Amino acid sequence: MADASPPPLRFTGQKSLVHRLVLSTLTGRPVRISQIRSSSHTNPGLAPHEVSFLRLLEAITNGSAIEFSYTGTTLVYRPGLITGSVAGHGASGGVIKHEIPDTCRRGASYFLTPLCLLAPFSKAPVNVLLTGPGAITSATPAGDLSVDSVRTAILPLYAQFGITNNLELRILRRSNPGPGGKGGGGEVQLVFGHQVRLPKTLHLLNPGRVKRVRGVAYATGVAASNNARTIEAARGVLNPLVADTYVFSDVSSAPWLPAPDKANAAAKRKTGIGFGLSLVAESSTGVLYSADVASGPAGGEPPEDIGRHCAFQLLESIAQGGCVARAAAPTLLTLMAMGSEDVGRVHVGRDVLATEEVIGLGRDLRAFGASGWGLRDAEGEGGDVVVSIVGRGVGNVGRKMA
Repeated sequence: MADASPPPLRFTGQKSLVHRLVLSTLTGRPVRISQIRSSSHTNPGLAPHEVSFLRLLEAITNGSAIEFSYTGTTLVYRPGLITGSVAGHGASGGVIKHEIPDTCRRGASYFLTPLCLLAPFSKAPVNVLLTGPGAITSATPAGDLSVDSVRTAILPLYAQFGITNNLELRILRRSNPGPGGKGGGGEVQLVFGHQVRLPKTLHLLNPGRVKRVRGVAYATGVAASNNARTIEAARGVLNPLVADTYVFSDVSSAPWLPAPDKANAAAKRKTGIGFGLSLVAESSTGVLYSADVASGPAGGEPPEDIGRHCAFQLLESIAQGGCVARAAAPTLLTLMAMGSEDVGRVHVGRDVLATEEVIGLGRDLRAFGASGWGLRDAEGEGGDVVVSIVGRGVGNVGRKMA
């Protein structure tokens, strides 16, 4: 009997690799991605964080098949059913424990953001614990958000699609990037217990005006005075914009990781030392804008610079306009494309829409069978754009079968 599975979609390069795997899992279309860092003479093929994500993807699905070449430059992925934290499919006690290797340079949000996209379409609730010597909870030099920004700026977006119940992101142990940007030793738990048949159609056209700013200043293994100096510098920039500004201070000890040597097999070392700031501005219509800055692995940056840098980054995000920030745009647009077969509309800033990531996402969605986007100028003088997207009606296959 001939194989009825469709031929794999073909892509090249490592850009948008994670999002293409997510779209493949949601639509059921296999993919073949080639030329992954094929021009690199020192580190060709899949990076440690990409291999780690593939293992996480295998843990929350049933029936997925992953093949890659000897050099790791070619990947073939055939998706299975998204089962979530079902006992017997990688979960122990209802929790999937995923260890991130110490060679990972990406933050925990690199794994959390795509995981949140898959969770509403799962057969059962998703409960994942990210741990291990490579778990970084802060923002990273690679451009990843901190876990605080995922909790305060990404998860609330799901309420726009009718996904509101039993969503929780717990930071059990904080960590900044370790030496050389590798490793961290943090611990994060994501509980996503609201599964839906189809996300609701979104109509988000009024950005409103910024009414308050909230944030978290975190210090790991350093003096608490760093948080106070960071907050004071950020408030000095933001107070003229909005008086309702409150930044919470969180101080924690640095995690200890095993570092055995010949003299002492039980030796441990501190890692993940640093500080940072996460800010979120909320408008009168519930639109969220976020900013994230953390100290570098090499150190040397005073807290005042971190605070001002993060505040200016938040102002830049607000100035870009629209109803969705740049960091949240891929999540919002993907959920709109996967929703019910109706036209959804969202007001997007021109600078957000013109980014390479968003344009590449539109092309990838079209390759996976979604409809093209309709664009028209928004009312007003800001030069923003209204994006119209017809949902694909993919839905939750596991929920339909259950």
